[in-house]
Amino acid sequence: MIYVYHQEINNMWYAAAIQKDRVFATAFSPREREVLRHLLGNLPYNVPFQVTETPNQLLTELLKTLRAIFDGKDNGPYGFKIALGHLPSYTRRVLNHTSLIPVGYITTYGAIAKVAGGSPRSVGRAEASNPFPLLIPCHRVVRADFSIGGYGLGEKVKLGLLLREDRGYEETRRLEVEDKELSLSPIKYLRKRLD
Repeated sequence: MIYVYHQEINNMWYAAAIQKDRVFATAFSPREREVLRHLLGNLPYNVPFQVTETPNQLLTELLKTLRAIFDGKDNGPYGFKIALGHLPSYTRRVLNHTSLIPVGYITTYGAIAKVAGGSPRSVGRAEASNPFPLLIPCHRVVRADFSIGGYGLGEKVKLGLLLREDRGYEETRRLEVEDKELSLSPIKYLRKRLD
């Protein structure tokens, strides 16, 4: 049984779906109906779920973490077990690489494609289907020219998330991923694009 819980915190709704110790989906939205629609739409098929009125410790910690990420206050790592097994293998690869992007940095759809395979467009489609927004930071993936790119709740929300996550880093970084390098740029590159 998957348990679903949602809660309004500071005019934003956060939601999560868990089974035992694994996270199956997360969502956030300023509207209750929208947060539930997104969350329930990302649950695996043919798995029963139940809405719970009382969160257990995992749900409480998960929603607290989602809020901290939204507010730009959490640096991770989070330590939650994320259930990816029901997703297509390419989406799993893209999301696993996306989960490596640290707070204060962004990367591009093309950079993810270089390590995950595929094209920037296929990476964009995988990011758009991310059932773990905030927890897997698809908002940290932007276009090659450092413009925002798409986001489920709109570009303004994505920009707000990134600006709150800016840590003032100056240097680019490279992460080794499966014998390839994922290039990361500080959020200041995005700020320069906006100016």
